[in-house]
Amino acid sequence: MKIGIYGGSFNPPHLGHLAAARAAVAALGLDKLVFIPAGAPPHKTLDPHSPTRAQRLAMTAIAADQLLMPSLTEVWDTELHREGKSYTADTLEEAAQRWPGDELWLLMGTDMFLTVQHWHEPEKILSLAGVCAFGRTEEDSEEVFAPQRDYLRQAYHAKVATISIPDLVEVSSTRLRELLHEGKGREFLPQAVYGYILWEKLYGTSADLKRLSLEDLRCVSYSMVYAKRLAHIKGCEEEAARLANRWGADEDRMRRAAILHDCTKYLSVQEHLDICEQYGVELCPLERATDKLLHAKSGAALAKYVFGMDDGIYHAILYHTTARANMSLEEKLLYIADYMEPCRDFPEVGELRRLAYTDIDGAVGMGASLSVQEMLQRDKELHHDTREAFEYYGKGI
Repeated sequence: MKIGIYGGSFNPPHLGHLAAARAAVAALGLDKLVFIPAGAPPHKTLDPHSPTRAQRLAMTAIAADQLLMPSLTEVWDTELHREGKSYTADTLEEAAQRWPGDELWLLMGTDMFLTVQHWHEPEKILSLAGVCAFGRTEEDSEEVFAPQRDYLRQAYHAKVATISIPDLVEVSSTRLRELLHEGKGREFLPQAVYGYILWEKLYGTSADLKRLSLEDLRCVSYSMVYAKRLAHIKGCEEEAARLANRWGADEDRMRRAAILHDCTKYLSVQEHLDICEQYGVELCPLERATDKLLHAKSGAALAKYVFGMDDGIYHAILYHTTARANMSLEEKLLYIADYMEPCRDFPEVGELRRLAYTDIDGAVGMGASLSVQEMLQRDKELHHDTREAFEYYGKGI
């Protein structure tokens, strides 16, 4: 197996890191890519106001997830638990023990590549792993790479690969931290990483979570879920906006409801229960035992009490999974948008989409009917709100 080792402070991880990671995976044919946040980098001292190690680990995990390569990417926290400086030689020695017999490749930028012979125990580094350097600016050309590549091969018998990454937007982490403190720099970050920074108020940011712009709300919400869920959330938002325009609802409100509707999707059952208890959300026995139902309840609670949404949006999120009898227009629109957004693919979805724009109550009735059929076929208990929605909008059981 061929494994890429990608270390760094990741303070914060930005789009340049992800572009380099993608290029290395493709150029080297990596079977695994391991991100390793540094504990105490030997070549620099972290600012005392930097995020904690746990926060840098969380940001690195969020960034790695944005690559949408879950079977290939991993975040390894070995350096964060190590005392003293985070020497690459020690990390590669641990990696060789963890993945014995596998081919290791150390990924680095041009500046690191040109000085690797001056690192702590370079002989060990270059005997344990090949070196893959990526050019991050237009100046990082073959003219710069070739002499160092030849030197490392001759002096250390090193395996060396160099990659150019055309059109890569470059920003130093130092400059990016300065920009964030000034309320700028978001364009250099994955949306989910920027959302985490806003949520944790890192780098001098001070967002009021109850008064976020639509774009900032997206970022924070995206930071709370796995990247594989984002296509659905984005599809639901756009569908909810179209339905709002068709049926005379407020587009901004429907976008906010859709952005937040799955924000707790990947919490554990206990985390759902804790949120509901904290904010006084009543749960029936079926909801307590079913995480698919719980995420609507805990998500509604965070929407209202953390993100400042009013009762209309709260109830739209609360019932977006089960529906209920006598729904408000916003509740109907979110329920249907979630049910038939463009990523959904099931035999009846075409008819449901037609009804959504011609007979919204008929669409709700059809959605409830499909849910009833599914529960009966799977011999699962039917939620009372879904039963009542079917009886109210459909033909009754």
